[in-house]
Amino acid sequence: MIQDLLHSSPGILNFGIFFVLALLLLFVILGFVTYAILAERKVLGFMQGRIGPNQLGGRWGLLQTVADVLKLLVKEDLIPKAADRPLFIIAPVIAFAPSFIVMATIPLTDKLQFADLNVGLLYYIAISGISVIGTLMAAWASNNKYSLLGGMRAAAQMVSYEIPLVMSGLGIVLLTGSLNLNEIVAQQQESGWFILWQPIAFVVFFISATAELYRVPFDLAEAENELVAGFHTEYSGFRWAMFMLSEYVYMFAMASLISVLFLGGWLPPFEFLGFIPGAVWFALKFSLVIYILIWFRATFPRMRADQLMEFAWKVLLPVALANIFLTALLKELLNIF
Repeated sequence: MIQDLLHSSPGILNFGIFFVLALLLLFVILGFVTYAILAERKVLGFMQGRIGPNQLGGRWGLLQTVADVLKLLVKEDLIPKAADRPLFIIAPVIAFAPSFIVMATIPLTDKLQFADLNVGLLYYIAISGISVIGTLMAAWASNNKYSLLGGMRAAAQMVSYEIPLVMSGLGIVLLTGSLNLNEIVAQQQESGWFILWQPIAFVVFFISATAELYRVPFDLAEAENELVAGFHTEYSGFRWAMFMLSEYVYMFAMASLISVLFLGGWLPPFEFLGFIPGAVWFALKFSLVIYILIWFRATFPRMRADQLMEFAWKVLLPVALANIFLTALLKELLNIF
């Protein structure tokens, strides 16, 4: 594993290896983001009876998002005169950094992971919550009422849906007795995927994750037809792109976490399929979760702000608490974990 390579190397060399691997991971993720945007456009076009990008880069429009990235890089970087300049500049960085950092503890396979922490799940939840600071900072620093309103909505949404997200994950912690993501996957090899044992938790977790990602139908934080562009109304060029990048990287991280917690990570669905590499199974499960998130975007209408908050506190939270009670009861009665 990657951590074994780091432990076996001395001081400066250790840091150099870590830096190179982190940089490599960043470029891989950026490449994924580039073509995830193209994939999303293609899937949305298919579902809505449209063509989608099909000109740049040949028949499939493979260079469309490359052209978009170049456009964002050369686009004029505007900072409002009345904005709080230091906060305005650093806010996109604070919004993006946690989305990349959380990837460190997610095991992509049994041999591909940056850090195997005993509290890997807790680490993910704690670090992912930091991004809301960047959102609020961007909203406040813009000195724009639309941005501030979007930022307040984003913060309220993040805090509200973080609770049922954590509560639904507690059912798995009860069954495994561990916060270590590798141990959670190992337990599924013995007892089966947790989506079978925790279907209620899976539904609550998936819905809460969609809200945490600010994706339809929970995208009120940046609802263009209501708030101009939400908390990043005053941002342009690459600073705006960092907010979009943060959203997509979080989507990758959340899809990876769902695959690990509920779909067995890199494990095959049946033992006789074990000859297929674990990385392939993980990629298939990961792609399925991403596809469903895109499917949601093409299907559901946006919720009202009051509906969004009521759904978190009056529906998802009670269901998540009931799931914890049922899980504890199941574990005691069946005694199979």
